[in-house]
Amino acid sequence: MAKLALSERILMNIEKPARYIGNEVNIVKKDLANVDIRIAMCFPDVYEIGMSYLGIQILYDMFNRREDTYCERVYSPWPDLDRIMREENIPLFSLETQTPIHDMDILAITIQYEMCYTNILQVIDLSNISIFSKDRTEDDPIVIGGGPCVVNPEPIADFFDIFYIGEGETSYDELLNLYKEYKHSEMTRKEFLIKASNIPGIYVPSLYEVTYNEDKTIKAVKPIMDGVPASIKRQVVVDFENSPYPLKPVIPYIRATQDRVTLEIMRGCIRGCRFCQAGMIYRPTRQKPVELLKEYAKLMIDNTGYEEISLSSLSSSDYENLDELLNYLIKLRDTEHVNVSLPSLRIDAFSLDVMSKVQDIKKSSLTFASEAGTQRLRDVINKGITEEDILNGSREAFLGGWDKVKLYFMLGLPTETDQDLYGIAELAEKISEVYFDTVPKEKRNGRVMINASASYFVPKPFTPFQWAPMILPEEFTRRAYYVKDCFLQQRNKKSLKFTYHDANISILEGVLARGDRRLSAVIYDVYKQGAIFDAWTEYFDIHRYMDAFKRHNIDILFYTTRERSLDEVFPWDHIDAGVTKAYLAREWEQAKKGVVTKNCRSQCMGCGSAVYQGGVCFEAKN
Repeated sequence: MAKLALSERILMNIEKPARYIGNEVNIVKKDLANVDIRIAMCFPDVYEIGMSYLGIQILYDMFNRREDTYCERVYSPWPDLDRIMREENIPLFSLETQTPIHDMDILAITIQYEMCYTNILQVIDLSNISIFSKDRTEDDPIVIGGGPCVVNPEPIADFFDIFYIGEGETSYDELLNLYKEYKHSEMTRKEFLIKASNIPGIYVPSLYEVTYNEDKTIKAVKPIMDGVPASIKRQVVVDFENSPYPLKPVIPYIRATQDRVTLEIMRGCIRGCRFCQAGMIYRPTRQKPVELLKEYAKLMIDNTGYEEISLSSLSSSDYENLDELLNYLIKLRDTEHVNVSLPSLRIDAFSLDVMSKVQDIKKSSLTFASEAGTQRLRDVINKGITEEDILNGSREAFLGGWDKVKLYFMLGLPTETDQDLYGIAELAEKISEVYFDTVPKEKRNGRVMINASASYFVPKPFTPFQWAPMILPEEFTRRAYYVKDCFLQQRNKKSLKFTYHDANISILEGVLARGDRRLSAVIYDVYKQGAIFDAWTEYFDIHRYMDAFKRHNIDILFYTTRERSLDEVFPWDHIDAGVTKAYLAREWEQAKKGVVTKNCRSQCMGCGSAVYQGGVCFEAKN
């Protein structure tokens, strides 16, 4: 075991020291004398969150399959250790070998949500790397960003040397081979970056110039020299069956947020919900063969000792061989005593029958992601679920012994009216009535509980709603209070509960999601004022951001409440995510008319992702 970077004195005085000592079960150990490229793979949040993320596990496994490469892990130090590291000048280090990150060749940061942007700066800063890419020298690691947020990397463009746009299983080998050439030649850092920009999916922001119109909208994002591509194409794994998968994932010492085996059954979604970024950018939908998944499930249980296995996808019900897979997992449960977790199921008779088989005797809450309170608004967002579906699913659930239902909604969706808001309370009431009509008094186990919660709608890039305005925070509060009052008017109000999320974090998320490079200065300013772990409500301070926006003369309403015109150039228009802007514009117009679009298996709607030559786009032709 490597000598620990933190002394016993420090470890004894911080929360959960096991976050920082490494040496967990299934970590990869290599002889450094035989390694040519060292990568620090970072999740910019606390260890328990980062260890739950499948994407890092996939890349960790994939990189370490290369004999010349050693990939190690690093996470954001919790505030208690962050303070000590700054006071005592302790550099941030990897878990596997406890090596300072600055001594690595590459710092690769996965970016899953906008509220981790200040943690990105924390990691770079504690690694003794210059925060701005323009200030880095040949001695600094190459800082790479990847993950869903980099479909619009512009707000953090100044901090990264490279963004990897898309799924990591495609172009990284070519990039690492080029890095190896750079490392052992006279090639300069800039020459390396120019060559890297010609690898599919590689975006080097320093090689592009942003110009603005007088109204502060984007005029263009263009390369500053010849030989640099004008557009960067998002990478997609077409041969999903044979792509790398971590069959011996690292097992943390402490309980992670997702403390179980994760089995990715499918990538992408056929549904086309107009608010859902993941459903758009992970197109086309691709499935793993059921026999391969059976093999993976058994191997991963044997290699980890976990007692639960979770199916991972955006919509598990749409996996075509789900019945066969679940029957196998049920047998595995009986022989290996493994529980099965089934997120992302559409609630219907089949799903409820399945859940009855795989869940413990004590039935937990069922979840309906209704998103909107009326059918009119569900059609606007193309949710693909009707009130009849919800009520029938509830009836089946109550007959099966469930008596708790969770409902998720968004407030501030395009075209939303007070009638749609009242529909949230009305739907909750109808579900409670189904319970009382379905379950006889003598079979009721206490009172039915319908828990509804609402979040603030945030438009995201590469969705049909990327043109849509957000509502003001005070309007969100008014709508939330209105819904709460509507709940109190219902006959079965004692069985109904309504809660809503904090508006401030969502407002900031909305700014960062559709922002441009001018926001880099704000993020840096806020970080210098002490902001880290903004995704955690106990550490988030909206006033820091508001003050920074004022200091930099930035009007947040420009990014939030302003409806974009169809011909506006977006900060991310030089990124080709597969779905075309023309398709998204058509869907935006269909949304305003309340017209429903069919799912990908029912009819191809020409979204553009067929260009990848795989997945659901070609299922009918196979």
